[in-house]
Amino acid sequence: MAAWELRLDPQRICEFADRYDVERDSAILAIGRSAREYGEFAYDGFLTVCYWKTARSCSRCRKNKPEEVAEVTKVSLSTNVERLRMESLRCLHGVDWSTASVLLHIAHPDPYPILDFRALWSLSVEQPASYSFGFWWRYVVACRTIAKQLDVDMRTLDRALWQYSKEHQPVIA
Repeated sequence: MAAWELRLDPQRICEFADRYDVERDSAILAIGRSAREYGEFAYDGFLTVCYWKTARSCSRCRKNKPEEVAEVTKVSLSTNVERLRMESLRCLHGVDWSTASVLLHIAHPDPYPILDFRALWSLSVEQPASYSFGFWWRYVVACRTIAKQLDVDMRTLDRALWQYSKEHQPVIA
Protein backbone atom coordinates (compact mmCIF):
# COMPACT_ATOMS: atom_id res chain seq x y z
CA MET A 1 0.00 0.00 0.00
CA ALA A 2 1.16 3.55 0.65
CA ALA A 3 4.81 4.13 1.53
CA TRP A 4 4.67 7.82 2.54
CA GLU A 5 8.43 8.07 2.20
CA LEU A 6 10.17 11.05 0.68
CA ARG A 7 11.92 10.37 -2.61
CA LEU A 8 13.95 13.51 -2.12
CA ASP A 9 16.64 14.13 0.43
CA PRO A 10 14.90 15.71 3.45
CA GLN A 11 17.78 18.16 3.77
CA ARG A 12 16.80 19.56 0.36
CA ILE A 13 13.14 20.36 1.15
CA CYS A 14 13.74 24.10 1.32
CA GLU A 15 15.88 24.02 -1.82
CA PHE A 16 13.05 22.47 -3.86
CA ALA A 17 10.43 24.67 -2.20
CA ASP A 18 12.48 27.75 -3.13
CA ARG A 19 12.54 26.68 -6.79
CA TYR A 20 8.73 26.53 -6.90
CA ASP A 21 7.20 29.50 -8.74
CA VAL A 22 5.64 31.37 -5.81
CA GLU A 23 4.05 33.92 -8.12
CA ARG A 24 1.92 31.05 -9.41
CA ASP A 25 0.03 30.83 -6.14
CA SER A 26 0.25 34.26 -4.50
CA ALA A 27 -3.35 35.11 -5.48
CA ILE A 28 -4.80 31.94 -4.00
CA LEU A 29 -2.88 32.39 -0.78
CA ALA A 30 -4.42 35.86 -0.42
CA ILE A 31 -7.86 34.37 -1.03
CA GLY A 32 -7.13 31.76 1.62
CA ARG A 33 -6.14 34.41 4.16
CA SER A 34 -9.37 36.27 3.46
CA ALA A 35 -11.45 33.09 3.81
CA ARG A 36 -9.73 32.28 7.10
CA GLU A 37 -10.38 35.82 8.36
CA TYR A 38 -14.07 35.82 7.37
CA GLY A 39 -14.68 32.13 8.08
CA GLU A 40 -15.90 31.39 4.55
CA PHE A 41 -14.94 31.73 0.90
CA ALA A 42 -16.34 34.52 -1.23
CA TYR A 43 -17.77 33.19 -4.48
CA ASP A 44 -15.21 34.86 -6.78
CA GLY A 45 -12.34 33.67 -4.60
CA PHE A 46 -13.74 30.15 -4.59
CA LEU A 47 -13.86 30.16 -8.40
CA THR A 48 -10.30 31.49 -8.62
CA VAL A 49 -9.01 28.72 -6.36
CA CYS A 50 -10.91 26.05 -8.28
CA TYR A 51 -9.48 27.34 -11.56
CA TRP A 52 -5.97 27.41 -10.08
CA LYS A 53 -6.24 23.75 -9.13
CA THR A 54 -7.89 22.53 -12.31
CA ALA A 55 -9.40 24.63 -15.04
CA ARG A 56 -11.37 21.59 -16.23
CA SER A 57 -13.78 21.80 -13.29
CA CYS A 58 -14.56 25.52 -13.52
CA SER A 59 -17.74 25.17 -15.56
CA ARG A 60 -19.08 22.83 -12.87
CA CYS A 61 -17.90 25.09 -10.06
CA ARG A 62 -19.84 28.01 -11.55
CA LYS A 63 -23.05 25.99 -11.03
CA ASN A 64 -22.77 26.68 -7.30
CA LYS A 65 -24.70 29.66 -5.99
CA PRO A 66 -22.72 32.24 -3.99
CA GLU A 67 -24.79 31.52 -0.86
CA GLU A 68 -24.09 27.78 -1.22
CA VAL A 69 -20.36 28.41 -1.43
CA ALA A 70 -20.50 30.68 1.62
CA GLU A 71 -22.51 28.24 3.75
CA VAL A 72 -20.63 25.09 2.78
CA THR A 73 -17.21 26.66 3.24
CA LYS A 74 -18.32 28.16 6.55
CA VAL A 75 -19.16 24.66 7.79
CA SER A 76 -15.88 23.23 6.52
CA LEU A 77 -13.73 25.95 8.05
CA SER A 78 -15.49 25.90 11.44
CA THR A 79 -16.12 22.25 12.27
CA ASN A 80 -13.81 20.10 14.38
CA VAL A 81 -14.91 16.94 12.55
CA GLU A 82 -12.27 16.01 9.97
CA ARG A 83 -14.60 14.03 7.72
CA LEU A 84 -17.07 16.93 7.67
CA ARG A 85 -14.29 19.39 6.79
CA MET A 86 -13.55 17.45 3.62
CA GLU A 87 -16.90 15.95 2.71
CA SER A 88 -18.83 19.19 3.05
CA LEU A 89 -16.61 20.80 0.42
CA ARG A 90 -17.10 17.84 -1.88
CA CYS A 91 -20.85 18.46 -1.99
CA LEU A 92 -20.18 21.60 -4.04
CA HIS A 93 -20.38 21.18 -7.83
CA GLY A 94 -16.95 20.67 -9.34
CA VAL A 95 -15.18 20.10 -6.03
CA ASP A 96 -13.63 16.73 -5.47
CA TRP A 97 -10.76 15.55 -3.27
CA SER A 98 -7.97 17.57 -4.86
CA THR A 99 -9.82 20.87 -5.06
CA ALA A 100 -11.24 20.44 -1.56
CA SER A 101 -7.71 19.83 -0.30
CA VAL A 102 -6.59 23.16 -1.81
CA LEU A 103 -9.45 25.00 -0.11
CA LEU A 104 -8.45 23.50 3.24
CA HIS A 105 -4.73 24.02 2.58
CA ILE A 106 -5.02 27.74 2.00
CA ALA A 107 -7.80 28.70 4.42
CA HIS A 108 -7.93 26.36 7.39
CA PRO A 109 -5.81 27.18 10.42
CA ASP A 110 -4.89 23.49 10.75
CA PRO A 111 -2.22 22.31 8.30
CA TYR A 112 -3.52 20.41 5.28
CA PRO A 113 -1.51 19.25 2.26
CA ILE A 114 -2.77 19.58 -1.30
CA LEU A 115 -3.76 16.20 -2.68
CA ASP A 116 -1.99 15.98 -6.01
CA PHE A 117 -0.42 13.24 -8.15
CA ARG A 118 2.90 15.09 -8.00
CA ALA A 119 2.97 15.19 -4.20
CA LEU A 120 1.95 11.54 -3.99
CA TRP A 121 4.76 10.55 -6.35
CA SER A 122 7.27 12.52 -4.27
CA LEU A 123 6.07 10.50 -1.26
CA SER A 124 6.55 7.17 -3.09
CA VAL A 125 2.80 6.60 -3.29
CA GLU A 126 0.95 5.39 -6.34
CA GLN A 127 -2.12 7.45 -7.14
CA PRO A 128 -5.15 5.27 -6.38
CA ALA A 129 -7.91 4.69 -8.93
CA SER A 130 -10.21 6.64 -6.62
CA TYR A 131 -9.74 8.53 -3.39
CA SER A 132 -11.46 7.84 -0.09
CA PHE A 133 -11.60 9.60 3.22
CA GLY A 134 -9.27 6.96 4.70
CA PHE A 135 -6.66 7.49 2.01
CA TRP A 136 -6.89 11.28 2.27
CA TRP A 137 -6.61 11.21 6.04
CA ARG A 138 -3.53 8.93 5.93
CA TYR A 139 -2.02 11.42 3.48
CA VAL A 140 -2.78 14.34 5.81
CA VAL A 141 -1.24 12.56 8.80
CA ALA A 142 1.83 11.53 6.80
CA CYS A 143 2.41 15.09 5.55
CA ARG A 144 1.88 16.58 9.00
CA THR A 145 4.37 14.12 10.44
CA ILE A 146 6.97 14.87 7.76
CA ALA A 147 6.50 18.64 8.09
CA LYS A 148 6.91 18.41 11.86
CA GLN A 149 9.99 16.19 11.60
CA LEU A 150 11.59 18.58 9.13
CA ASP A 151 10.41 21.69 11.00
CA VAL A 152 8.76 23.24 7.94
CA ASP A 153 5.27 24.56 7.40
CA MET A 154 2.80 22.72 5.20
CA ARG A 155 3.12 25.23 2.34
CA THR A 156 6.88 24.68 2.20
CA LEU A 157 6.44 20.91 2.18
CA ASP A 158 3.75 21.12 -0.50
CA ARG A 159 5.89 23.31 -2.76
CA ALA A 160 8.88 21.01 -2.34
CA LEU A 161 6.89 17.85 -3.12
CA TRP A 162 5.36 19.45 -6.22
CA GLN A 163 8.64 20.88 -7.48
CA TYR A 164 10.60 17.69 -6.90
CA SER A 165 8.06 15.72 -8.92
CA LYS A 166 8.06 18.31 -11.69
CA GLU A 167 11.83 17.97 -11.99
CA HIS A 168 12.15 14.20 -11.49
CA GLN A 169 8.95 12.30 -12.18
CA PRO A 170 9.13 10.39 -15.46
CA VAL A 171 6.67 11.61 -18.06
CA ILE A 172 4.10 8.97 -18.98
CA ALA A 173 3.34 9.02 -22.69
